[in-house]
Amino acid sequence: MSLLDGINKAFESKVRLGIMSVLMVNDSVDFTTLKSLLDVTDGNLASHARGLEELGYIRCEKKFVGRKPNTSYQATELGREAFRQHIQALEAFLNSQK
Repeated sequence: MSLLDGINKAFESKVRLGIMSVLMVNDSVDFTTLKSLLDVTDGNLASHARGLEELGYIRCEKKFVGRKPNTSYQATELGREAFRQHIQALEAFLNSQK
């Protein structure tokens, strides 16, 4: 068994790690807020969010507020559990290096 077992490749990107970190502590976050918090481009955020959505880790909701489109994201239970396991694996790896 490797020390890196449990590390989830889906969270290797700092953008995906950031998306999940923000969604773990917020019920829902809109695209503009997430983009601002992570300081990424529209395309970068959209592609990483799509990847997490395809894995079933986040849910995307698109609606109109007035006449303006609004996209918001939420972590799914599957995503929350996968992220918790990833963080635990990172902590175990770091603690093994002491």
